Amino acid sequence: MVFLNGKFLPIEQAMVPVLDRGFIFGDGVYELVPVYSRVPFRIDEHLRRLERSLAEVRIRNPYTALQWKEIITRLIGEQAFDDQGVYFQVTRGVAKRDHAFPKDVEPTVFIMSNPLVNPPREVVEKGAAALSAVDYRWLRCDIKSISLIGNCLLRQVSADAGAAETIMFRDGVLTEASASNVFIVKGGVIRSPAKSHLILPGITYDVVVELAQAAGMPLEFAEISEAEVRAADEVWITSSSKEVLAITELDGKKIAGMEELVNVVNGKKPGEEIEVTLLRGGDEKTVTVTLANRPASIE
Repeated sequence: MVFLNGKFLPIEQAMVPVLDRGFIFGDGVYELVPVYSRVPFRIDEHLRRLERSLAEVRIRNPYTALQWKEIITRLIGEQAFDDQGVYFQVTRGVAKRDHAFPKDVEPTVFIMSNPLVNPPREVVEKGAAALSAVDYRWLRCDIKSISLIGNCLLRQVSADAGAAETIMFRDGVLTEASASNVFIVKGGVIRSPAKSHLILPGITYDVVVELAQAAGMPLEFAEISEAEVRAADEVWITSSSKEVLAITELDGKKIAGMEELVNVVNGKKPGEEIEVTLLRGGDEKTVTVTLANRPASIE
């Protein structure tokens, strides 16, 4: 079951006219919200980012925040699985092909939900490999546009090599990854590029920042050179589907351990015991784990 322009219907029956500007020009924006145990994660933040993207490309937001939530909640309830990834996009609508914006056109709204696919547990525990590439995308990467051919081409660089992500540099400076934000750790300081028009303002990025601040960990937001990334003690990528994932190899060269990743996620030091509440598959369970210099294994 999906949602298209005010109607809930089977995906096989969802049809969009070929003159929709999303199909012709990639003229639209989107969001992907992770859902845990049928509860959307940080839905308000995702809706605010959607509103900002729509405003930046001058597409009218067809729904209020409350209406968006009602639609998304109903769609979540229609699915057979508990952990989901809700994808929704808004295009400028259907009009005669012309680069200039049409007037008085209704936006097209499409929403679907699929099972949430996170990295395999083994990858989360051991870390993943990434490749690097020159960031040749446009200069408004802060807009969550459906025009993603640049990101797709760059992601394919790592996909072809069996790696998890492509970390990008523009003029020798770190921007982000093809579908993730990037953090590094050096000398105990967590660093990331400051938000700008060259990176997407990530929701999970903000979560990591909030957790680190709550734990009193040093943070720095500034320009990071490619050399600094390659010399980092740790490299992390963050996104709604990858959550927080350690990169342990970049371009075939190893990066050091994952201790700081454990600390920032839990706000504790190695050796300390913490209680962790798991919300997976509709069940809630609290367990006690002892932090080590790698992510704790929770059964």
